[in-house]
Amino acid sequence: MKHPEKTLTLYIKNMVCDRCIRVVREELTKLGYRICHIALGEVKLYDKPHVEIQKVKTALEQNGFELIEDKKGKIVEAVKKAIIELVHHSNKLEELHENISEYLVKQVRNDYYTLSRLFSAVENTTIEKYFIAQKIERVKELLVYGELTLKEISYKLGYSSVQHLSNQFKQVTGFTPSHFKQIKREKRKSIDKVR
Repeated sequence: MKHPEKTLTLYIKNMVCDRCIRVVREELTKLGYRICHIALGEVKLYDKPHVEIQKVKTALEQNGFELIEDKKGKIVEAVKKAIIELVHHSNKLEELHENISEYLVKQVRNDYYTLSRLFSAVENTTIEKYFIAQKIERVKELLVYGELTLKEISYKLGYSSVQHLSNQFKQVTGFTPSHFKQIKREKRKSIDKVR
């Protein structure tokens, strides 16, 4: 009977898109590691006798990533990953029948008080503000593409109304969505730079 191979999970900060996944995969493969699973913020490696953490850290840092080694950092990164996936990589917001706190408790498997406290301490912002900032960044992206109406964007991102979206957008950016679309002056931010 064959024994299953052991795996080692690495948690990586600033992995926010498919391109990030590709770069991390390439770098770890160059170092000779076999990848069992890779997703935003984490990589499972088939465990070698000795994973050379310093080499992994160096390779990741050269590409703008950071290896997370402490438990608090891993939890915060899991919260960010869950929010980024929800807002930027799924269509679940329009069907979300719970608030963000309930969603995160299920995704990260930790109580919300702990998640909120850790997130605020590490990121210097609240989960709610981070969630809103990610949603506004997604609104900017959809406005620039110009394929959806404001009403469709509002629905897609789970806003209760176009007015709610417009008010929140103006509060965060200083522009109304229609003014932003006209001038496109404020450049979109990289997802990992959104706070």
